[in-house]
Amino acid sequence: MSSTTKIIRVPHLGGTDVGYQMPRPYDKSKPTLILIHGFAMSSKAYAMHYKSQFLEDKMNLLGIDVIGHGATKTKNNTFTYWDTAIINIQLMDALGITKAFVLGTSQGGWITVRMSLIGPDRIQGIIPIGALMDYESDASHNIGCWDGITGSNALIDAWTSMVPTPEFVLDDQFCDFCIDIDFGKDCDDETRTFWRRAIKDSYRGGEGRRTLRMAVISMRDRDGLHGRLEYVRCPVLWLHGTMDALIPVASAKKEIKLFTKSVDARLLIIEGGQHVLSYSHQQDVEQNVNEFVRKYHKY
Repeated sequence: MSSTTKIIRVPHLGGTDVGYQMPRPYDKSKPTLILIHGFAMSSKAYAMHYKSQFLEDKMNLLGIDVIGHGATKTKNNTFTYWDTAIINIQLMDALGITKAFVLGTSQGGWITVRMSLIGPDRIQGIIPIGALMDYESDASHNIGCWDGITGSNALIDAWTSMVPTPEFVLDDQFCDFCIDIDFGKDCDDETRTFWRRAIKDSYRGGEGRRTLRMAVISMRDRDGLHGRLEYVRCPVLWLHGTMDALIPVASAKKEIKLFTKSVDARLLIIEGGQHVLSYSHQQDVEQNVNEFVRKYHKY
C-alpha cells in the first residue's frame, strides 16, 4: 500500500497545506478523476487505483486528503466539509487542472456534491460511493443509517481535555471500528495492520486528538444536502454495495431521486459490496467509472 504524499499550500482558511497523491504526471490530454476518501482514512485508501494498469492510460488520478485527515493541515481550530470542497477546487487551480470528475466514498461522497455546487463549471461528473446526502436526521436513522449523533457524542466527550495530552494515542478498538465498517470484519490482515498504524499515526498527541475531535464534530454536525441536490447539473453515478455496514441500499435508492436536474443520475447496486467498494470490488468500480468518464468527458 505504499504511496507518496505531496503537499501544496492553498489560500483557504488563511492557508491550508493540502496532502495529495498523484501517481503519474498530469497529462492535460486525459480526463482527471479526483478521489476523496472516507472518515479517519486518507488518500492512501485509493492505492489500488493508483497502481491499476486498467486506469493508467485512461485518466489522471488525484487523491486528496480531507481536512482533518492525512497530511492536510490548517491552523483553524474548526472546519467543515464545505472547507474541504473549497480547498479541493483550489488544489485543482494550483495543479493547473481546469475540469475533473470526482469520486468520493462515504464522507467523500457528500464532498463530491459540495464540489459540484461550488464549482459547477469545473466538475464534469460525480461518483458518490456508500454516501448519505442527509444530515444526522431521524429519517436517515429510521431507514437504517448509522446514528452519527449517538456514535459521535461519546467520542467527542472522551477526546475533550482541559490539559495537554502529548501522550495521546488511539487504541485498536477505535481503529478496528473504522476498519470493520470500511473493509468488513473479515478483511485481510495486511489491510487491518496498515490502517491500524496509519490511523494511530495521523492522530497522535494533543494536536492529533484535537484534529480528530473536530473531524468527528464536523461529521456529526454537518448540514444536509437534500434541498441543494436539484442544483447539481452534472451527471451522477452513485455506486452502493449491498453489504455496506453504514448506509443501507434503501437510503441510496431514496436519495438518488433527489438529483432532479442532473443530466443523468443513476444508482448502481453492487452485490456483496462493502462500504469501501474500491477495496471489495475494485474491478466493478474501475469499469463503471471508466464508462462514465468516457461518456461525459466532453460534457
